[in-house]
Amino acid sequence: MMKTRGKYRKILCGIILCIVFLFNMLGAADSVSAKEKVSEKSDSLSVHFMDVGQGLGVLVESEGHYMMYDGGDRSKSSYVVSYLKKQGVKKLDYVFASHYDSDHLNGVIGVLNAFSVNHIVAPDYEHDSKLYTSFVKTVKNSGKVAEHPEVGDQYYLGSAVVTVLAPKEITDSSNDNSIAVKIEQGDMSFILTGDAEHESEEEMCDSGIDMECTVLCLGHHGSANSTSWDFLQETVPEYAVISCGEGNKYGHPAADTMEKLESMEIEVLRTDMQGTIVASTDGKTLEWNKDPCNDYTPGDKDDTGTQSSSSASKKSAAESVSEQNIPEEEAQAQGNMVWKSETGSKYHNKPDCGNMNPDKATQITVEEAESQGLEACKKCF
Repeated sequence: MMKTRGKYRKILCGIILCIVFLFNMLGAADSVSAKEKVSEKSDSLSVHFMDVGQGLGVLVESEGHYMMYDGGDRSKSSYVVSYLKKQGVKKLDYVFASHYDSDHLNGVIGVLNAFSVNHIVAPDYEHDSKLYTSFVKTVKNSGKVAEHPEVGDQYYLGSAVVTVLAPKEITDSSNDNSIAVKIEQGDMSFILTGDAEHESEEEMCDSGIDMECTVLCLGHHGSANSTSWDFLQETVPEYAVISCGEGNKYGHPAADTMEKLESMEIEVLRTDMQGTIVASTDGKTLEWNKDPCNDYTPGDKDDTGTQSSSSASKKSAAESVSEQNIPEEEAQAQGNMVWKSETGSKYHNKPDCGNMNPDKATQITVEEAESQGLEACKKCF
């Protein structure tokens, strides 16, 4: 009888051990599944370039964490708040006011009044306007203190990293006081520059920060005072987003700016023609809610730009050289020559590649270029 009981105990213990083993296996499977879900979720980012007319308002989301960059003018403030609510926003990790012009700041005030915000980020200068006074009061009522970042400062939004590119210092130019940021998610990146103009762009290029990006939101709504040749050469974007109002009185975007984009074959998306534009990425690939319109026409149909004659003369000179009967040895020597810009970090196989200002291009050998630490331009090599 004792042996029988002992036998039953062994069988029962064996059954219990099997059950424990199965539970452990299921738990491990659940753990792997959970890790896979986190992994899938950890590389998601969406950037909403909202149609706020003649202004700028960008909503950024990563892993359920939200950031607002500017918010358009007063007439669009309620639209911005409504849009955020439709996207499921209940709380914002960050609200950036790039600078204090009304077509950027009004919507920011509306967002601060409608949502709980962890951090308010704004440039360290005062603006002589009732709107700025209202902004300061709104920040105070929120119980927060506006943070004034420095170049190189980083903020973390879900799995995305936001790096401050500008301003290097505060000046008398409200536009050049704009906080510019680079948002990175895996291999994909976005640059937002507010209304930053050429001086600020030059400082960004000299900052030592990697300026290459996948998407560039053009500064100052595509104005001729922004998006310089050197800035485009450093950023080398695949896509350009232009936030401006249809038929705006400023003629944005400018013909000069659009000619640069077209010559560089940068794909274009425009809120004045396509409404709200949304980019989504897993860190490896990029998807848009709308196809690029690639419409390079300026906001002012009568704006013919200032670059046409320069580009034409460069093209004519290049054509005349190619038509000459060059000896074989000389042709081979010229084949070893490349072009570099005045301030760039890359060399090119032609002066009008589009990634630099052709009027400031100089010719050197490949060996000289590489000895200077220059890299081959991705577009023309």
